[in-house]
Amino acid sequence: MEAIKSKSIKKPIVLLKLYDDGSLLVIDNETTIRFLDNDSLSLLDGFKARVKHDSYKGRVVDYSNNKLYLATLSSDLKESRLYNIKKKRIITRFSRHHGEVSCVKIDPKNKFMLSGGDDGKTFAIDVVSGKLMFTLLSHVDTINDIGFSQNGNWVATASYDRKVSVFNLVTMTAKERFRSHSAPVMHLQFFHKNKLLSIDKDSKGIIWDIHKSKVISRLQGIHDDVRKVVVSGDEHFLFIGTALGYVIVFDLHTYEMIAPRFIKITSPITAMEFDSINNHLIIGTEDGFLIYYDIYEGLDVIKELLQKKQIDKIQAEVDKNPILKYTQVYDLVSDFWEKSLEKARIALENRQPDKAKLILEQFKDVPSKNKVIQKLFQDFSQYDKFIGCVKQGKLALAYSLANSYPAYKKTKIYDALEKQWKTVFARAQKMILDPKTTQMAKDILAPYRGISEKTKYIQELMTQSNVYKRFRESLGKKDFRTAMQLIKQNPFLQLLPEYTSLTNFADNLYFKTHDAINKKDFNTAMKYLNDLINFDDFKEEAQEKLKELEVKQKFYLAVKTGNISDAFDAMAEYEDLEETAEGKQLRNQWNKDVNIANTYAVNGDVVVVKKALEKYLQIQSKYISLATIFSWTYISQIERTMKEKKEKSIVENGIKNYLSLFGLTDQIESLYESFQELYPDSKLNLELLKKGDITKWIPSMIVKSILE
Repeated sequence: MEAIKSKSIKKPIVLLKLYDDGSLLVIDNETTIRFLDNDSLSLLDGFKARVKHDSYKGRVVDYSNNKLYLATLSSDLKESRLYNIKKKRIITRFSRHHGEVSCVKIDPKNKFMLSGGDDGKTFAIDVVSGKLMFTLLSHVDTINDIGFSQNGNWVATASYDRKVSVFNLVTMTAKERFRSHSAPVMHLQFFHKNKLLSIDKDSKGIIWDIHKSKVISRLQGIHDDVRKVVVSGDEHFLFIGTALGYVIVFDLHTYEMIAPRFIKITSPITAMEFDSINNHLIIGTEDGFLIYYDIYEGLDVIKELLQKKQIDKIQAEVDKNPILKYTQVYDLVSDFWEKSLEKARIALENRQPDKAKLILEQFKDVPSKNKVIQKLFQDFSQYDKFIGCVKQGKLALAYSLANSYPAYKKTKIYDALEKQWKTVFARAQKMILDPKTTQMAKDILAPYRGISEKTKYIQELMTQSNVYKRFRESLGKKDFRTAMQLIKQNPFLQLLPEYTSLTNFADNLYFKTHDAINKKDFNTAMKYLNDLINFDDFKEEAQEKLKELEVKQKFYLAVKTGNISDAFDAMAEYEDLEETAEGKQLRNQWNKDVNIANTYAVNGDVVVVKKALEKYLQIQSKYISLATIFSWTYISQIERTMKEKKEKSIVENGIKNYLSLFGLTDQIESLYESFQELYPDSKLNLELLKKGDITKWIPSMIVKSILE
């Protein structure tokens, strides 16, 4: 691959981020911030935060999607810092970690900064006030990476303890702790809504389904220290940048490696970004270079070669850039090859070898195609023998030849052979039901007894005539569950015309289901799905769709009747509902009300906070989110009391009440440290106090003042 453009930054590049306005954010290891024009690479804006990062393998800096906030580790790793860029001031210097800070990340919705540390903790800090909002599920070792889903609903943390924790930010609950890595987990990347990639220190990659909490696949063939990962705009390709300067590419549909050395540069890769509009991979290097690559390099060349039908040269271009296989142009090449191969096969079937050679002439210089061509001609060298066996009724030998030369199975004569077999077998199935015609059934099946793949069906038919009767009866009653169980236990039933009708019925039912779903006719769709559950090929999908439709039905009914409690509970259960027009409206209103509540939570004004959140107090899926906001409000009340240097007993009472409602949170532990400094003679001991649990908080626990 050849770079299409580049620029020297002179210092190691630690972060690249492309914005919708066409600007590219480039941050180096001295936290010099540059905004470049993505086309010309000319400087648009910039400033220096003057924080040097000697180590930058992890997420040492981040920049918010709205361009307002910068998060960074301090040079000595003792604190994480959050800056308001517009106001040019520092919001917070967060130093609650016991040990060094290891990574920072700002969420996609620009609400908070996450700070991970060597103590295994991940703190969420409000970007407006700089106060601690909540903490994620702790690990027992260093947090190496933090990843968000694109919609901001999920966050995952990767740790040196070899585990990945997933947290739902909608319900404020821990989803799962994944434990399949055998080495420290170093990198995370969300994609395809519910999928998560994790890569460990041994360069082993695992793809997870976070909804089902299971491993989907394991990436094979990564043999270098992984530094950065990025996904293409259409989420089809995964690009992995390594310490040796290689870019490895995977197909995120099949999870197969496309190219182990897609790109090779001379410096370790320290940052990556993807330009979805131009399909450019943007790389930042340790020696300070910003480099652009067109992932579809060579596409114009193969377009021109296709017009000239120079297939051998097209393959040479694809060998240089394997991603070209995934283009529409290459699909035309593949389609042309398949059609040519089929035409050549038909020519050979019609005993026209010269015509077949002429059709395939343009592929003979393509090694992979030439092997297929040679095999096709070798197969048809025995075709006359196959035809002779069929005409002479030597069925066992004919089927043996067809098994040896699979190309014969696409011929008309083989189709006729199979049609004859199915007709004979169907006649035998009817005869076997009557004792008077059982021998006739055996006689008409006799020519097939020497054919292994037919013999097993014949033997089953002769010994299980009752099964056939039960099968037909189950179909008559539309008892599909029994019919499918019988088929699973008795494969010979698959040869029945009734089986073909049954599979066609299931296929039609599947299409009718999706048509009903598209029309939002959920009752009809659910009726179809209850039938589809009985078919193994559709069972799993039908079960998932049924559950999904039940939630959707609940959601739309709730929206129609103004029952926001059920609507939000449904959205918490099935997050895709957030992307509906109704879901977006509810989510935006929730975010607006939360922002209002947070504004007053800083001042400890419970009355106004409660008023702002009144409509959500009966929504169970919001309880933990509400608890987090009220917890923060009460912390503000206690902090204000301490700032005003009120009597020790008042503050102590506030701390006791807080603990009884929310338990031992990181917020109260942090406040307690300040309390001990201001009131050194206090004998208050957090360990000895009665503790509640924030996950069991309910709105009836709301009090106007935590101090009383």
